[in-house]
Amino acid sequence: MEGDQAAAYLFSCLDIPVSYRHSGVGASVGVRSLASIPLLPPAVAEFVKGAVEECKPSGVHVVTGTPEETANILAGLEKEGMVKKLPQYDNCWLARTDPKDVARVESKTVIVTKNQRDTIPIPAGGVKSQLGSWMSESDWQKAREERFPGCMAGRTMYVIPFSMGPVGSTLSKYGVQVTDSPYVVASMGIMTRMGTPVLKKLAEGVEFVRCQHSLGRPLPLKAPLVNSWPCNPDKVLISHLPDTRQILSFGSGYGGNSLLGKKCFALRIASRIAKDEGWLAEHMLILGITNPQGVKRYVAAAFPSACGKTNLAMMKPALPGWKVECVGDDIAWMKFDSQGKLRAINPENGFFGVAPGTSNRTNPYAMATIAKNTMFTNVGETSDGGVWWEGLDPPAASVTLTDWHGKTWKPGSSTPCAHPNSRFCAPAAQCPIIDSQWESEEGVPIDAIIFGGRRPEGKVIMHDPFAMRPFFGYNFGDYLAHWLSMESRKAPTQLPKIFHVNWFRKDATTGAFLWPGFGENARVLEWIFKRCSREREDEAAKKSIIGWLPEDGTINTKGLSGKVDMGALFDVPTTFWQKETKELRAYFTQQVGGDLPAQVEAELKALENRVHNPY
Repeated sequence: MEGDQAAAYLFSCLDIPVSYRHSGVGASVGVRSLASIPLLPPAVAEFVKGAVEECKPSGVHVVTGTPEETANILAGLEKEGMVKKLPQYDNCWLARTDPKDVARVESKTVIVTKNQRDTIPIPAGGVKSQLGSWMSESDWQKAREERFPGCMAGRTMYVIPFSMGPVGSTLSKYGVQVTDSPYVVASMGIMTRMGTPVLKKLAEGVEFVRCQHSLGRPLPLKAPLVNSWPCNPDKVLISHLPDTRQILSFGSGYGGNSLLGKKCFALRIASRIAKDEGWLAEHMLILGITNPQGVKRYVAAAFPSACGKTNLAMMKPALPGWKVECVGDDIAWMKFDSQGKLRAINPENGFFGVAPGTSNRTNPYAMATIAKNTMFTNVGETSDGGVWWEGLDPPAASVTLTDWHGKTWKPGSSTPCAHPNSRFCAPAAQCPIIDSQWESEEGVPIDAIIFGGRRPEGKVIMHDPFAMRPFFGYNFGDYLAHWLSMESRKAPTQLPKIFHVNWFRKDATTGAFLWPGFGENARVLEWIFKRCSREREDEAAKKSIIGWLPEDGTINTKGLSGKVDMGALFDVPTTFWQKETKELRAYFTQQVGGDLPAQVEAELKALENRVHNPY
């Protein structure tokens, strides 16, 4: 059975109204209209059929991604009280969630595999794993049966065909998400390439990740909603099945749990696909940096949360003549090309950034990006139709503030105006410094990879390896081995240079940061830029027990505001590193055990020798 017959049979058997039209929230049209509209490809139809049978929605809407459809979705959300239009800006919206649904929930985020060791190393001595949460197939099946049957009753199921990466790129991957949240539809339209162009690609038979999401609040409601925000906090479960390329998320409408193209697909599932196919899916920004002579390099960088990743990706350099352009601020998919050059794409189409702390001082380009076509969630609201959060200048005296709970708020209050994890969701193309190659199908060439984080003294480990600790899709020991395998590829390989940074070292006496950060970080990027073209190992660098450090005077400090103690900044205290290696040894023993690759064990032994027997 194929063509019109297959589609009509699918939905007539289920007695479900179906729509591809520009309908608003909950609207749908009958099966008979299917004959005149594009058809779901067979594999997609089979997936949707199974989801409909399980979740029992009142209707199905296949998302096309047109501006008219998006406008109708937003109008429906506004009518239901889930979002509010912000008149101070062009097409910007404010959502306030249930206070119990404000962030990713690591304790309820699981990887489901046949064997535990496929997901996480077995911790030593009964210690709890910090490298992911495993759920057995039988426990997961039971959890699914307790949640999904009938969960969309009375609601419309939206079918979202989406692409992670430019449609048609050899580095891109595809997904189909079914959801009963129109807020998710509006947000996925920003964060991914979504709709008819992807459906056409799926019709060619490309593989896709199957993503199923429900708020878990069927109609009629058994209890009232908070802030008109449907969710089921007591039953939240975000599950990943890497063997079958599936994601099933239940109970949360928050973006990190419900926009399944983001961390769920782009990191947890994609990291496993990358392992199987020989590439890398990483929690990294990508930026292009051009020197005053017009030479350009691309850099990827991994930082844990709250370590300035978005600020670095959108940096306004303090060094005259240098230019930084943004390819992506969160996720990088990287693959070696036929010439052996590591190429990277940003698989996302938008920015899902933390609002508090973002300002014209810290990130003027982010502020310009979010001035239109943006969905704000759990930020404060001004009485003149704008948004506000901690880190912005106080509004005018005549302007009053409403906090993320919808209550009047005044400076000096004991609670914050914006939730600390409040977000903006904005199209990447609006960034004033978006790189001209950000949608390049072959990706941009990576010359350097930077790792960093936050620790007041010494360098940074924080036991968040690769800034991927919450996002590994498989055993961390195998993940390390996969990275190490890149060096022994049979094909040509030009490995990028690896660097470590710590913007957050503090003066032991005053507690003040030793380095001013933000745009001044361009001075560090300049040194990295030059090291990428070095002709000898010690060029502009001196050896230390932890690697090559900038030679005295090679970090350009001309025009640097205030006095910076460069000696303290690059001090390598032996006692700290003796303690650090001891902690690392304990961490690897307890958390990774026998899955630690021999090369990493050898490096740790060599580091232990150096810190106890310095040069």
